[in-house]
Amino acid sequence: MSTVTSETYLPSSAPLPGMRQFGMIAGVLGVVLGVAGYFMSGPEGTQRFFQAYLIAYTFWMGIVLGCLALLMVQHLSGGVWGIVLRRPFEAAVRTIPYMAVLFIPILFGMHSLYEWSHADAVANDPILQQKALYLNVPFFYVRQAFYFLVWGVIGHFLTSWSAEHDRTGDPALVAKLSKLSGGGLLAYAMTMTFAMVDWTMSVNPHWFSTIWGMLYAGGQGLSAFAFGIIVLLMLAQSAPLNRVLTSDHFHDLGKLLFAFLMLWAYLSFSQFLIIWSANIPEEIPHYIDRWENSYKFLSIFIVVGHFMLPYALLLSRDLKRNMGKLRVIATWILFARLGDYYWHVAPELHKGGLSISLLDVALPLALGGIFITMFVSNLGGRSLLPVNDPDLDKALHHHVH
Repeated sequence: MSTVTSETYLPSSAPLPGMRQFGMIAGVLGVVLGVAGYFMSGPEGTQRFFQAYLIAYTFWMGIVLGCLALLMVQHLSGGVWGIVLRRPFEAAVRTIPYMAVLFIPILFGMHSLYEWSHADAVANDPILQQKALYLNVPFFYVRQAFYFLVWGVIGHFLTSWSAEHDRTGDPALVAKLSKLSGGGLLAYAMTMTFAMVDWTMSVNPHWFSTIWGMLYAGGQGLSAFAFGIIVLLMLAQSAPLNRVLTSDHFHDLGKLLFAFLMLWAYLSFSQFLIIWSANIPEEIPHYIDRWENSYKFLSIFIVVGHFMLPYALLLSRDLKRNMGKLRVIATWILFARLGDYYWHVAPELHKGGLSISLLDVALPLALGGIFITMFVSNLGGRSLLPVNDPDLDKALHHHVH
């Protein structure tokens, strides 16, 4: 393996200044537009605000959780595909404490989002009474604290042990990271599933899906991979990564992006097929509400824009090797992912049909700007590649088959 030090892949200045500037501008613009959108929404302003906030937060937190999961998959599998993405994934994971703070508005907006948080609604609904042992406000608070504690602890050790391995090269740390990732992936799967049931599925407490957690796991992996590719493509434009990253790396990553797209599509269609074939009254309103009004157009967009279009484009070998075009596709997939989150939540709160307000644009910008600014800050001050990883040379010169 080539002899490298922790300074070999250390950027000479703060990385991605353009992305940091974009994050700051987007954050400020999003806040300004959010305030304007709140007052323009009239009597519905409070509910529209919390609906848009929930969608925006779940989208950006989905990227963070996807990065956490993929980081553990890489440590557990030893796959060289993830070595070049490790630093972006770790930078995203280190935002978890800040994302926990950004979750607080959802706690304040529970009565605007969740029917089961109203005592009178529970008293008059036998189904909600049967679910009240789980769906109640105090237990909801406890669960959220537990989720963020688990994610924060796993993320802390993954990133701190990785930084220590950069300094010392101690092979025992590689084994510790692998062991942590094994148990951590199980903890991620359990906590993320319950969190998504709490955050998005319980918006309609009468409906349920046993594939919900898997569906979100696939979607979070897709979001994280698209985000990681965008960041890596930007890092590849300047020193030090412009010396080592080639179109071969992005061809490999493009194939994995395609795989995650297929996984998300498979899980989404599986949920639809199971509910359609069973055709029972408790389940089918989820799809009827998204087809028998103007939400139909969003449903068509999810099928065509989120799946068929990127699927067709990512079949091309030349396109996956073209850095500029791959970045456009990855960015488009992130945009479509936001539409998918909107498709999950908005029809439950606005039964009349598709209605996009200024808040639905402003809050993803505001939260995205905050997240991106924190992300870029976390990326600085460290080597952009894990210099003591035993497979680093293989990752740079012999890629995924």
